[in-house]
Amino acid sequence: MGQGEGSDSATALAPIEAPAQDAQTSEGQFTRLRWRNRLSSKLLLLIVLAVLVAEILIFVPSIANMRVRWMDSRLDTVAAVSEVLIASGNMDIPREVQDKVLVTTGTKAIALREAGASHLLAMAEMPDAIDQVIDLDNTSEAAAIWDAFGTLFNGGDRILRIYGSIPPADSGRIIEIVTSDAPMRHAMLVYARNVALISLLISVIAASLVYLIIHEMLLRPIRIIHRNMMAFASAPENPTRILIPDNRKDEFGIAQHQISHMQSDVQRTLKERKHLADLGLAVSKINHDMRNILASAQLLSDRLADTEDPMVQRFAPKLIHTLSRAIRYSESVMAYGRSQEAPPRPRRVRLRAIVTEVEETLNLDRDSGVEFENLIGEDFEINVDSEQLFRILSNLCRNSVQAMGRSPGNDGAIIKRLTLSAGRIGTTTIIGVEDTGPGLPQKARDHLFTAFKGSTRSDGTGLGLAIAQELVQAHGGTIELREDRPIGAHFEIRLPDLPDWQEK
Repeated sequence: MGQGEGSDSATALAPIEAPAQDAQTSEGQFTRLRWRNRLSSKLLLLIVLAVLVAEILIFVPSIANMRVRWMDSRLDTVAAVSEVLIASGNMDIPREVQDKVLVTTGTKAIALREAGASHLLAMAEMPDAIDQVIDLDNTSEAAAIWDAFGTLFNGGDRILRIYGSIPPADSGRIIEIVTSDAPMRHAMLVYARNVALISLLISVIAASLVYLIIHEMLLRPIRIIHRNMMAFASAPENPTRILIPDNRKDEFGIAQHQISHMQSDVQRTLKERKHLADLGLAVSKINHDMRNILASAQLLSDRLADTEDPMVQRFAPKLIHTLSRAIRYSESVMAYGRSQEAPPRPRRVRLRAIVTEVEETLNLDRDSGVEFENLIGEDFEINVDSEQLFRILSNLCRNSVQAMGRSPGNDGAIIKRLTLSAGRIGTTTIIGVEDTGPGLPQKARDHLFTAFKGSTRSDGTGLGLAIAQELVQAHGGTIELREDRPIGAHFEIRLPDLPDWQEK
């Protein structure tokens, strides 16, 4: 038996150690992340890209405006020169003056239109063809953007004819120039380069500031939770691994408190499981020896049955029956420890006889002052497993007797009564177990059918009610504590049964 128990214990412990190893493996995978796989790195990259996209969206109209401003500036310069030439009163401008004006303004031809007449102020060799005509007074934003990118990607060798009004707008004079787009394209490329550098710098600065804010508000608490979860998974039984929440009032603060509570619950559950495992091993060892002792006692009781003493003949059958039941209980303890409670085997039995047997096993003394009242009729039958129903009622009645035994007495003035009753509603049998004791405290009510938590005594285990509930549920029934009694405790058992017309 010793070797068998040792091997079973080793087998039972193996699944418990495996998750800890997996947690350590997971911890190694998650804590040694590469830079590109970290959430912070991805977030920083996304912020930079988002700012760059915003800068690009700003750059598109700005490069178009820059191109329009460049042409406006060139027309303003040419208009100022033309005013000087016109003011001289001589429209026949010398060749060398024209060449200087054209070189200074970077144009190939300059003309002035006024009152329907056009005056050619200066002209070099005229190009063979004009590639594009631009009216600055009637240029839409969409057209300006389209032309700007056309100049950037396809310009440099095109000839432009540009004209626009000379201020004031109602003067009726229009200045017109013919020029190459190469200088304009060069200026646009320089502008684009400067904007790109400034945008990159702004992106880095803005992304860094946003990253620092997000890191403090989001990433840092996430990293704390991540590291704590990995550490807790590697050693969940260590109380120092429980997360200590920050003093935050936002969602992360609430999440940290919830995680801390869950870790405490997990740790408490692990302790209870270990306690149950240790208790199960101890019960198995004790039960093994107890079963041998009871078997020996049964042999002695069999010999007593052969004694001719009338008193012995009267009590020997009950003693033999009690010892047989104790042996069966010892065997059922082993099955319960393996979570293999035998399924019920219902038979038609008289409920009053089972209750009477429960009363006899309680062995109530007159000095205890506890009265046992059996209100069940002689002919009341029920379809149950008699042994399991005996265990259910025995556990409930024993708890009631112990509770009333602990309650203070006053020279017999306080009534201590345990009452069992039964009835039937349709196909359901209702069994009531009611006492006049002190009732159950709130702590016991909160964990009523939980093993090791539902006991009202400091030395109790709470297994009685847990076993009773399991056996009742195996019959397809329910058990509950009624709250409609001002004093004492009233348990109500509901078991499915045959209706009255099927019994006859």
